[in-house]
Amino acid sequence: MQQPRNFSLHGAVDLGARQAAAQRRQQPPGGQVPGGPADSAQPGAPGGSVIEVTDETFNNDVVARSRDVPVVLDLWAEWCGPCKQLSPVLEKLAAEADGAWILAKVDVDANPQLSAALQVQSIPMVVAVIAGQVVDGFMGAMPESQVQDWLGQVMQVAERLGLAGGPAQPGSAAASRPDGQPGSAGQVPGQARPGLQPGDPRDDPALQEAQQAIDRGDLDAAVGAFEKMLASSPGHPVATMGLAQAELIRRVNSYDQAKVARDAQERTGDVAAQARMADVEVATGRVDAGFSRLLDAVRRTSGEERNAARLHLVGLFEVFPPREPRVAKARATLSSLLF
Repeated sequence: MQQPRNFSLHGAVDLGARQAAAQRRQQPPGGQVPGGPADSAQPGAPGGSVIEVTDETFNNDVVARSRDVPVVLDLWAEWCGPCKQLSPVLEKLAAEADGAWILAKVDVDANPQLSAALQVQSIPMVVAVIAGQVVDGFMGAMPESQVQDWLGQVMQVAERLGLAGGPAQPGSAAASRPDGQPGSAGQVPGQARPGLQPGDPRDDPALQEAQQAIDRGDLDAAVGAFEKMLASSPGHPVATMGLAQAELIRRVNSYDQAKVARDAQERTGDVAAQARMADVEVATGRVDAGFSRLLDAVRRTSGEERNAARLHLVGLFEVFPPREPRVAKARATLSSLLF
């Protein structure tokens, strides 16, 4: 069975599928007139450093917004004692950050679909979303100093991905279009888009083209746009990660996943079969399992087969942001196997 066309990889969580589901839920059911009861104001309406997010508002308030400013998700419940210790710390730090990042609070009991998508196993759980990617997180209450250290790492990742942080201003990328996508209204040719500095990685027509292609499910066009970026800017971090993700999604979309699983189980010595299964595992959030599968292939093989397993694993590393902990761990293991 193939993945639906709207399948999308975002770290360990399929945010693309959540985005499509949110859009479907937001359509007026049964010819409902826009502006009726279902269109009442949502708790996650834009504005402020702390917002409430629901299954229905996740698309706009987290996925779209994270393309311009890091969003920190605080997953909590009323009955959770440690949550009541951690949440005030996060809210205080969000207020002090003054828009450099946004705190989005999710009541796991009231939003079971979102909790399932984020694979919540224990709360409090905090994850950072940057450019639509779940890039880092932790579980359990932590002292304010440790939370600050973690936030510092999150902001470093955001900077490497071209997000300088700060609230979106009128005319900025988040404000240019109603869905929070980059727009060009009022842009002067040859100048950076409003709200961005010259040379900002987001101020690239090819990046906008790639994002628009991903939004409409055209992975071939997205791959072409990212390749265009890399041709003009070799090593561009956003394009490198975007290309790796789009290519992975495209591969997985072409697989019969039931057959891939059978082949991986029956042909343990076949590097190609193990690589396809690793693709599926990484794309569906089982990142450590996918990395371990290819590390085992490197451990068991030699010569061209070992090199094929190594190259495929390194290609999967590029799906993730720089300094992603799971990538760092797998890289270290790979180095110990090779040297």
